[in-house]
Amino acid sequence: MNGRQQKTGQDTYRQRDRAALEEQAGGQTFLWMTEKGDTNMDGQCQGLLEFILSPANLNEAYKQVKRNKGRGGVDGMQVEELLNYLQTRKDELITTLHEGNYKPQPARRAEIPKENGKKRLLGIPTVVDRVVQQAIAQQLSPVYERQFSASSYGFRPRRSAHQAVQQCQKYSNEGYRYVVDMDLEKFFDTVCQSKLVEVLSRTVRDGRVISLIHKYLRAGVMIDGRYEETPTGVPQGGNLSPLLSNVMLNELDKELERRGHRFVRYADDTMIFCRTRRSAQRVMASITRYIEEVLYLKVNREKTVVSHIKGVKFLGYGFYFNEKGCCIRTHSKSIAKMKAKIRELTSRSNGWGNERRKEALRQYITGWLNYFCLADMKNLLERIDEWFRRRLRSVIWKQWKRIKTKLRNLIKLGIPQQKAWEYANTRKGFWRTAKSPILQVSISNNRLRQAGYIFFSDYYKTVHHVN
Repeated sequence: MNGRQQKTGQDTYRQRDRAALEEQAGGQTFLWMTEKGDTNMDGQCQGLLEFILSPANLNEAYKQVKRNKGRGGVDGMQVEELLNYLQTRKDELITTLHEGNYKPQPARRAEIPKENGKKRLLGIPTVVDRVVQQAIAQQLSPVYERQFSASSYGFRPRRSAHQAVQQCQKYSNEGYRYVVDMDLEKFFDTVCQSKLVEVLSRTVRDGRVISLIHKYLRAGVMIDGRYEETPTGVPQGGNLSPLLSNVMLNELDKELERRGHRFVRYADDTMIFCRTRRSAQRVMASITRYIEEVLYLKVNREKTVVSHIKGVKFLGYGFYFNEKGCCIRTHSKSIAKMKAKIRELTSRSNGWGNERRKEALRQYITGWLNYFCLADMKNLLERIDEWFRRRLRSVIWKQWKRIKTKLRNLIKLGIPQQKAWEYANTRKGFWRTAKSPILQVSISNNRLRQAGYIFFSDYYKTVHHVN
C-alpha cells in the first residue's frame, strides 16, 4: 500500500468515527469523546482491546446496559448507580483493563424454573462487568457475523425464531421430513472453556482480549454468600454468553455444512433434516460422535431422537400436513403452558384488582400471539376463548361476594328480578355458575370487551388480517 492509499484509509476511518460520535451526541455519555476513539477494526482483530476501550464503544455499551436494566450483581450496585461510578472511576477502570490487571467479580447465581420442573442456572454479572462484556461483544459480533452459518438463527441481528421455524417448513416441503432433533445436555454449563478459547484464538489475535474473556469464564459464582469456581461452561446471564455460545456451536454448523446436511439451529437447539429415517439415524450417530469427541460437549441421549417432522416440537411450534404441504401449528405443550399461565393470571384467590388483571392478561395474550403468529389456530383460539371467558365470569362472580351485590348487579345488567334473586342465592360453585346462561347474558362477550379485556381470537385476527 502506498502512502496516498494509506492516508485515504485513515481518513475513511476518521470519517466513520466522526459520524459515530455525532450519532452518540444525543445520548448520555460518561466518557470523553474524541475523534481518536476509533471504533473500527481490521479483519484480523489486531489491537482489538483499543477498539473495545474506545470512548464511543464504551459509551454505547453503557447505554445498552442501561436499556436492558436488570438487577445488580454481587456488589449490590444497580444500573441506576452505574453512571456516577463510571464518571468518577473511568480512568481507573480503563487503565486496569489496558494493563491486564482487571479482575471480574463473581456472578450472582439466579435460578429460573423450567417447564420440566428443573432449574435453569443463571450467572448475573455486576453492572460494571456487564458494560465491559457488552463492549467486547459489540466489537466481536460484526467479525463473527461474517463467519456464522446462514442456518443459525439464535442471538443474531436481523434473525429470529420465526425465520428458523419457516426454514424447517421449507425443508419439509422439499422432501426432507425426517429430522434429528438434537439436544445438548446442559450446554451452557458444560462448554469446555479451553476448546472455546482455542476457537476464539483462530480469529481474535489480540491475546489481551482472549485473556479478558477467559477471566470472565473463570470468574466463578456466588451462591448464598459462598464462592464456587466455574472451570467449565459459559455462564448464562452475561452479555457475552449469547455470542460465545454461537462461536462454539459455529464449529458444529461448519461440520454439518461440510457434510452437506440441511439443518436449522437456534442457540443450542438443532434440527438436522434427512429424506429417510435410516439416513437420519446414521447422521445422529455420526454427529453425536463429533459433538462429544471433537467439541467436548454432551449429547442428551434421552432427548435426542430421530422423528418425522410431525412428531417434533421446535421453539414451541409443531408441524402438520395437508393438501398444501407442511403447515405450522402451535405445539400442544405450548398450548398447555399458555392455559396454565392464564389460570394463574385469572386465579380467584390472588387478590388482584380488575385493572391489574386486565393489564397482565393484555400483555401476556398479545405477547403470546405475536410469538405464535405463524401458526394456523383460528378455530383453536375460538375454543380457548370460550374457556377463557368462563374463567373471567367466574372471577367477576366471586368478586361480587354478597347476595345483595349479586342481585343488584344482575338486575343492573338486564336480568329480571326473579331470575336475579334465584341466581344470587345459588349454592352452585363459581366455575359451574360461570357457564350459566344468566352470566353469559349479563356478563356478555361485548361487555367484557368494553370493560377492557382482550380475547385471543380477536387479537389473532388483527395479527393475521383475517375476518
